[in-house]
Amino acid sequence: MKHLFLSISAALGVTLAGATLFSAPAQAQEPLRIIIDEAIIEPLPVAVPAFQAESAEAGQMAADLARVVAADLTGTGLFREIPSSAYISAISDFNASIQFADWKAINAQALVTGAVNVQGNTLNVKFRLYDVFSGAELGSGLQFSGTVEGWRRMAHKVSDAVYARITGEGPYFDSRVVYVSETGPKDNRKKRLAIMDYDGANVQYLTDSGSIVLAPRFSPSGDRVLYTSYESGFPRIYVLDIGSVSRRVLESADGTMSFAPRFSPSGETVVYSLTQGGNTDIYTMDIASGQSQRLTNTPAIETAPSYSPDGSRIVFESDRSGTQQLYVMPATGGEAQRISFGEGRYGTPVWSPRGDLVAFTKQNKGRFHIGVMRLDGTQERLLTASFLDEGPTWAPNGRVIMFARETQGAGGSSTLYSVDISGRNLRPVSTPSGGSDPSWSPLQN
Repeated sequence: MKHLFLSISAALGVTLAGATLFSAPAQAQEPLRIIIDEAIIEPLPVAVPAFQAESAEAGQMAADLARVVAADLTGTGLFREIPSSAYISAISDFNASIQFADWKAINAQALVTGAVNVQGNTLNVKFRLYDVFSGAELGSGLQFSGTVEGWRRMAHKVSDAVYARITGEGPYFDSRVVYVSETGPKDNRKKRLAIMDYDGANVQYLTDSGSIVLAPRFSPSGDRVLYTSYESGFPRIYVLDIGSVSRRVLESADGTMSFAPRFSPSGETVVYSLTQGGNTDIYTMDIASGQSQRLTNTPAIETAPSYSPDGSRIVFESDRSGTQQLYVMPATGGEAQRISFGEGRYGTPVWSPRGDLVAFTKQNKGRFHIGVMRLDGTQERLLTASFLDEGPTWAPNGRVIMFARETQGAGGSSTLYSVDISGRNLRPVSTPSGGSDPSWSPLQN
């Protein structure tokens, strides 16, 4: 079995596809290492003591910030937090020397320390990350500033910096998810758009439950959301500005139904499905002018389009072969190439922000799966299996997928879940009520 040894302080560029991560026992005087292996996963032991309060108003917030950082890191499945009850020494001064021997004794391999200062409504957070076994600080400490109300964002920014330094991967904690919040029984489900932090905190509602809403999708800049609404009696696509919660409809011809929209990488164009005269094809529309262009023209049902990160291609689902499969075509239309060839039906494809994979929903032998595959259809990997899993969306770094899982029966409900692309670390996402159709935002500015 091949092992790849990497320094925790290096720019790792770790490839997670087809591999799992676990920490190697670090020896004295050696840098902390990560081994990429295809066997088991052993999370990296990390200590996150309560941050130091540098002002009277910062006491509780300092402790809360450290708890969010610890939750972010352990939630990845790549870290294991060492409980404070095991600590030998305390961090009483952010600038004091670290007693590395005490942290080695409890097997901490990484140590995160921080300090918090509150002046009025201004919050300042600084932190340091240490490789315990080498006794070295990993890079220079960072400082973030914001408002007191945005303290959770500051915690997520700290987590992002720690995660990126240790794994070499892009961050994703300081992001949001828009989804369909669901309440009520299955035969009378009320749905409205909601937005939340990636971990389910800070839920805000963007629409009421007066009409059915479906498939919200973030813009590349994270300031707008596309979604489908049935308030007119027919599906129509709306663009909603998150800051002002104002919206407008994207007009389509009378007698048509438009749905399944997504932004282009530029944010200036929308790709969507339109049904007219019993035929469903894929179109694009320039948001500013309202001018549309037809991309497909077949008797098949063609829907769920998603752009590649560079905007040059579109992946979509079609039953042109007789069963529901995945295809890729140029962004301007033209000949499409089928990429799915396994057993079962494939749908809801979404291009990874890294450009290397497509996530999809698969139905086979009475079970639903969330899966990923390469753009040529190879290396298909099913990450989940249940009565009904659907609607994948990618984290900004392309390493985690969120989706909706519905339970069976008349009393069944829909819950959001996340899973990493190795198929490990399947976790529910806590929301006030049921949830479906998630869409992950880019990192916040």
